[in-house]
Amino acid sequence: MSKAEGAKALDRFADGFNKANRQLDPKLNPSFEAGPLLAIDQAGIKAAQALRPQGNPGFPALTFKDAHFTVPKQKGWPKYFLADALSNRKDASGQSTRWFLVFGRDGVGEKWRAQYFAQFPGNKAPELKTDENGYAEAVPAGATSGLTVDPGKLSRRYADYLNTGKGGAFASGPNTDGWRERRAKDSHQLGARILWEDTASEAPPVALRTTDGGALVFFSTFYHQQKTVSEGSVITVPAGLQGLVEGPQKKTNRMAFTTVSAQAVTVPAKGSGGKVVFLNRREGKTAVKPL
Repeated sequence: MSKAEGAKALDRFADGFNKANRQLDPKLNPSFEAGPLLAIDQAGIKAAQALRPQGNPGFPALTFKDAHFTVPKQKGWPKYFLADALSNRKDASGQSTRWFLVFGRDGVGEKWRAQYFAQFPGNKAPELKTDENGYAEAVPAGATSGLTVDPGKLSRRYADYLNTGKGGAFASGPNTDGWRERRAKDSHQLGARILWEDTASEAPPVALRTTDGGALVFFSTFYHQQKTVSEGSVITVPAGLQGLVEGPQKKTNRMAFTTVSAQAVTVPAKGSGGKVVFLNRREGKTAVKPL
């Protein structure tokens, strides 16, 4: 993959992203996105379409500059690369943000599509290991990864941890023990109860070796919520989620919600004594089902 090819893929993404958000047409997303990013963004467009069926022609165009491309050596298919570029979107402090996008494709005749999106503290990703030709090292998903948790097992391990609190692979933080604490607090509300369950995703992870022997890994999970309110009460679906309701609208005191969660983490080398650290997590509700 050449730098010119990477630049073309990034331009296609920006063009598709702008068109989808202006027309609010979820059928456009698969042309430039795939995997977890597609699930999250397509659901967001679908929900917005229900609110604004006429579209959003005033959507401010996303633009990029100062793009960099990290390409790992890979044999066979699928293939992927990491693009990072300075966007015209700003964070809460007014600083322009860098977007880190993992692009992939399954064959030579396919277009590159973005599968994961992350933003990192200070606009900097962990330092990746590269060879004398500038190629990054792709980390295998299985037992030869040399990591404390193999990339192919991260989704299951994270889902199991969130369900049970067991497993010492993950460092303390807002996306681990902090998230479990918030869920426990929210699960029993006045007149309502929320049940939670996390499940692994079959979307393949993407892992790149870092200079310390660990890896930067992108992976995804699902979590499911079932909300029940007191008998005789009715759950009102927020306007922003109406477009995601499956089946006919009905008055009910039980509702199920499905969320896709995409994570970017650092996984330490086996034997280092370190733990998995979360750098970014992005989620989006993808389905709402009256029960």
